[in-house]
Amino acid sequence: MSLDVSPKLLAEAEQGDIREEDFVDTVRTSLPYAYDLIAGLAAQLKSGIAEFTDNQTPPPSEQERGQLLRALASDAIRGSLERHFGVALAFQNCHRVAAFRPESVTGETYARFTSVRSQVLNQSPEFRDC
Repeated sequence: MSLDVSPKLLAEAEQGDIREEDFVDTVRTSLPYAYDLIAGLAAQLKSGIAEFTDNQTPPPSEQERGQLLRALASDAIRGSLERHFGVALAFQNCHRVAAFRPESVTGETYARFTSVRSQVLNQSPEFRDC
């Protein structure tokens, strides 16, 4: 299971739409490593002038790696985090997450980061089982 959904939030979802803020809070408490990593990247991006910020440090354990993979593999989770933090996320391997300014997704740097060439260049044997 990816998220620890409260009975209250589940009941609200069964009745209709839920507030995205409540969903993001569920993500924050269920996937704290992924949430904190993305929050940190967004804060770094907003405090500087770089086109993007990224994480190149492997997670401390498989549990944290799993949180990151679950957060980025879900369109709903990923999209909510992007809207919440005001960034566009890109993902290359088991842990290399980048936060871009949303307007950068049509630019050369984003295209290069998300290219098949970059994907191939960011592979190594230790990522095969992640």
